[in-house]
Amino acid sequence: MTIAMIALAVALAQQPAVDAPTPDLAVISARLGGCAADFVVKDAADRPVYAATVHVRIRYGFLGVKRMDLEVGTDSAGLARVEGLPDKVKPLTFEVQKADAKALVEQTHLSPCQATYEVSLE
Repeated sequence: MTIAMIALAVALAQQPAVDAPTPDLAVISARLGGCAADFVVKDAADRPVYAATVHVRIRYGFLGVKRMDLEVGTDSAGLARVEGLPDKVKPLTFEVQKADAKALVEQTHLSPCQATYEVSLE
């Protein structure tokens, strides 16, 4: 009986620990192209901001007549992603907001198609 318990303890000690699943990234898609914008939102103390909203209005189509408003919230790590942005981007202004704190991020034709923006809300 003692040998069986020792063997069981050794077997359990050798098994790799199961990692906790990581939460999914907050993502919204415009379905207009292959570009994306990733956001890392932090507060003045450099801590991640949970539930900050990232809002953008996209104008597309002939003369920008069509419009689409997208909004996504950050996860507990302060991360959010807007994907499916048009490849031929007209200037986009992302508004990041949490309570009274607000920041603007601009994406122009000079910005990379797959951009990452670090935003500090103060």
